[in-house]
Amino acid sequence: MNRTNRTAACTLAAVCAAAPRMDSSRLLIGAYCLQANARTEAHVKAIRDCSVDFIVGVGVDDRTTLNLFAKHGVGAIVNGIVPGWWGGDGENAGMLREKNPPDVYSKGAAAFKDHPAIWAADIGDEPSALDFPYYGEVVRQLNRELPGVPLYLNLYPNYASVARNTGKQTVNQLGATTYAEHVAEYCRHVPLDYISYDFYPYVEPASFDSFISKCYDNFILVADACRRTGRGFWYIPQVNSRESHPPMSENRLRFQACAALSFGAEAITWACWCKGWWTNNVLDAAGAQTEQYAKLKTVNAELKRLGPEYMKFRSTATHFVGFRHGSPRNPKEAAALPAALDAGFFKGVRASNGAPLLVGEMSARDPACSARALFVTAADDPEDAKPASFELVFRAPSAKAYGGDGPITVKELPDGSCSIPFRSCQGVLLVSGE
Repeated sequence: MNRTNRTAACTLAAVCAAAPRMDSSRLLIGAYCLQANARTEAHVKAIRDCSVDFIVGVGVDDRTTLNLFAKHGVGAIVNGIVPGWWGGDGENAGMLREKNPPDVYSKGAAAFKDHPAIWAADIGDEPSALDFPYYGEVVRQLNRELPGVPLYLNLYPNYASVARNTGKQTVNQLGATTYAEHVAEYCRHVPLDYISYDFYPYVEPASFDSFISKCYDNFILVADACRRTGRGFWYIPQVNSRESHPPMSENRLRFQACAALSFGAEAITWACWCKGWWTNNVLDAAGAQTEQYAKLKTVNAELKRLGPEYMKFRSTATHFVGFRHGSPRNPKEAAALPAALDAGFFKGVRASNGAPLLVGEMSARDPACSARALFVTAADDPEDAKPASFELVFRAPSAKAYGGDGPITVKELPDGSCSIPFRSCQGVLLVSGE
């Protein structure tokens, strides 16, 4: 090896040694898509400055970008190790084995050259349940042939088509009669330790009420499956918007992320950093920051401040409190929901103005710790139309509260209850018993 090559190798080794691998004990934040003109060192540093831990969609052979990622502590979920797969409109449902037989995965694994910025290998997006049995075989095969390399697979949301289809969706996308069956088949066949899916609640403004109900239903189904099977919950919200729609507000970003935390999410992966689909992404086509960068930087910083305390706990249940107009899963369905919640150490949890709350009940991950927690999200104004400020009221012994700006002072009220300031779309962590 000549001096130049030796120097380059030593530099790469030093860079690689300093780069972190994926740490699932932390609350992780990612983003989709990194276009070619957004891979300079300044661009990569801006990713890190926005509290983004990883990017989905970097080529495994793009060593220049991977080196920059390692230098700045950004991970990559890479494509190109094995053949890609996308369920699309469902026309290729059940055809994964035929199009990507086992030997093509073996060839990809044999040619793979590791890099410390590689956090996972992307093996597909939105597959049909008809392909889950074979995906189970693929995962087990790659676990043997790529030991130590995590695998990334993302699922459809519940608005993917099933037995009946409309418009261009002429084929069953889910490969199942219901979304619950789709998720159950994934859990049955695919030995991955998480469930990841995307849901974009603001794609249909004219029918937002029904769409947010579907969003809640998706949260419920996936969170319950994660709790039941011991999997982590990964959620993909939108920072972008459809053509002709205005840019997403900061509060809409905040609501999506905090709502997911009320259901126990352990990773938030924003769509999209650069152009992948739709518009108003974090960067524009020229690679310049849009107004979404500052909004996302603010919200991600809040999530990172919450993360260390939040990740001490795991989700055990989610409660809908103060929803006065029927079931949050179906606005047309009457439902008796509490105006205040009693859950473990916490009693009388409510908003001072009666605003609806998403209340995630949590227990300590450390079996030696008896503390309990609630992650509470204000769900009164998810559209960010008329944001309000009010108080979150509750009773709990030795209560602590944490928000996006850090610890929150808990005020004791004359009746023995406690309160903290709260506002629309905000999420807070309440802890008792530490």
